[in-house]
Amino acid sequence: MKQMFIKEIIQQLENNQQVFKSLLMSKDEVAYLWRPDPKKWNLLEIVCHLLDEERDDFKTRVAHALNTPEEPLVPIDPEGWVEKRAYSTKNYDHMLFAFLEERKQSVVWLKSLADAKWDNELKHPELGNMSAKLFLTNWLAHDYLHIRQILRYNYHYLKQKTNLDLGYAGDW
Repeated sequence: MKQMFIKEIIQQLENNQQVFKSLLMSKDEVAYLWRPDPKKWNLLEIVCHLLDEERDDFKTRVAHALNTPEEPLVPIDPEGWVEKRAYSTKNYDHMLFAFLEERKQSVVWLKSLADAKWDNELKHPELGNMSAKLFLTNWLAHDYLHIRQILRYNYHYLKQKTNLDLGYAGDW
């Protein structure tokens, strides 16, 4: 992967900060605690997850692959964090602000990496060899997955709240 594409990924991570802000700001408690399905996450849980992934997964693992690829990975449990870190007890606005600030810091850090060894690989115990560029690219893909999730959430919340036919808008 060329250095230019790395810069594009970093730029898109920066751009997505505004996307997340636009999609998630100004939600009342009813909106951010609503669940489209009992087994699905609400917006509070999604925001907490985004913060934890930003801080404890992607940034940490990119740094690990770049700086200490020979050392074993520290296991993480993103699904388990929902309960272990008591997402449901958190303040939505505080967590959203914390995520947006963490993203800002991540972008500053990523842009500061001069001559980074993006091809450095570490050994994941289950997934095999994984490079710093793979973690970086998956960081962006993770953004896209959650942007799609939040858009779907917002659509279904609108439909449920208004109880109106949204077919005129087009096929979802």
